[in-house]
Amino acid sequence: MPFLSSDRWQRDNGGGAPLPLVFVAKVKGVSQLAAVDSRALAVGLRAGITLADARARMPRLRAIEADPSADTAFVAHLADLALAFTPSVTLDLPDGLALDITGCSHLFAGETMLAARLQKVLHTAGISVAKLAVAPTPDMARALARFSAVNPCFVEDARLVRTLPVAALECAEEDATALRRAGLRTVAEIADRPSLLFTARFSSAFTAKLARVLGEEDRRIAPRRQPAPYRAEQRCAEPVASHEVIANMLADLAASVCDQLAARSVGGRIFTGTFFRADGAIRRIRVETSRPTRDPEVILRLYRDRLDGLADPLDPGFGFDLICFEATRAEPWTESQGTFNAQDDQQDKVAQLIDRLSIMFGRERVMRLQPVDSHIPERAQAVVPAALPASPHEWEQGTIQGKVGLRPPLIYARPHPIDVEADKNDRLESVRWRRVTHRIANAIGPERIAEEWWRPQSDYGVRDYYRVESSEGRRFWIFRAAVTAADGQPRWFLHGVFP
Repeated sequence: MPFLSSDRWQRDNGGGAPLPLVFVAKVKGVSQLAAVDSRALAVGLRAGITLADARARMPRLRAIEADPSADTAFVAHLADLALAFTPSVTLDLPDGLALDITGCSHLFAGETMLAARLQKVLHTAGISVAKLAVAPTPDMARALARFSAVNPCFVEDARLVRTLPVAALECAEEDATALRRAGLRTVAEIADRPSLLFTARFSSAFTAKLARVLGEEDRRIAPRRQPAPYRAEQRCAEPVASHEVIANMLADLAASVCDQLAARSVGGRIFTGTFFRADGAIRRIRVETSRPTRDPEVILRLYRDRLDGLADPLDPGFGFDLICFEATRAEPWTESQGTFNAQDDQQDKVAQLIDRLSIMFGRERVMRLQPVDSHIPERAQAVVPAALPASPHEWEQGTIQGKVGLRPPLIYARPHPIDVEADKNDRLESVRWRRVTHRIANAIGPERIAEEWWRPQSDYGVRDYYRVESSEGRRFWIFRAAVTAADGQPRWFLHGVFP
């Protein structure tokens, strides 16, 4: 896409400029052209010349500061559009894409039709000129797309690439100048000579690049998004805008993905539906479950809840021409046999409730407690999203084991200071908390909890905990800190309240 910067600028600003456009970047303190539009190219302006030289050749032009980050974001958007043709797409910066269409061309009645449809999609997205090349290796295709006059270009061997100029090897400028001074102006003139000569004069990277351009070596592309192993898609001959038809297509795709999961004895945790609109817009809807599942009805119910809760509804516009559904995360599936124990069914219903609440209100708003390996009360449990997987026996292990009933289920993050009165035998008589005095009827303790020596020391030191019950029946969990007050008096704190 030779005019990607100008296409992106016109797309963002709603139209073209009356004067030729050049995009300027600072290189070693000098303003140089980083990109030009078609009108500037027609009068001989090229990327790499200084802005002063460009104005000397053409005084009337518009210079705009280059924005590489915006160009990269635009290329990434085009890469998302290209996912409609193959799941293996990568960025070929600064102004290109590389697609691995192996096994995909037959879906479009051949490579010619695939290239035509891809050009149409890019043109709809705002690309004025897109040069396409289909070749056996990525480096050969890159060289043909950037330096061949044929567009689109389809080759099966290296005959056409041999006619390209030396610049197709994209070596350093001084190396290209040395080759031209030696009378070597095409790739064929270099390829017909022993490679050892060029390895000695330049480097092994030069000959490796030559071999890849000629198709003698292959280097596969690294996809920008790793294709999901469990995936199904539905292409439409005509864009579909009916919500009922879209729902039926999504149900069929979900059933197909669930069959794939069942064949591998796994269950899905994260499911993503991608909707490609006819005008180039892409919408991704993702749902996550707290347990692995391969039940299409459960997945579709979560999707309905998610769609109902979207602030920006799923608008089909002129219709969707491709819908993809994939399980982006899968975990081992454990078969379970139904029992007459109502508690087992209750756990499944709780998991389904967590999934629906997380979809409607957000994953970070539906929380649960998770045990932590620490004997300090405020560190012994953490609040985590309820949708995260949990071991069914996690509360039966570690320091929490055996503490049920001995500690309140919820404690204060920071203990509340209280006033405690005791008799001459140190028996607790009353607790004053929040300006209210509670007479103590029963007290059990102390339970001593020491600091964790490998962590920074707290303001409490060693703690002596008591479980106390007031004359009104209220039960508190209080402790006496080893670190005394400034006047030497013991400090007491209330850490939790029993239900």
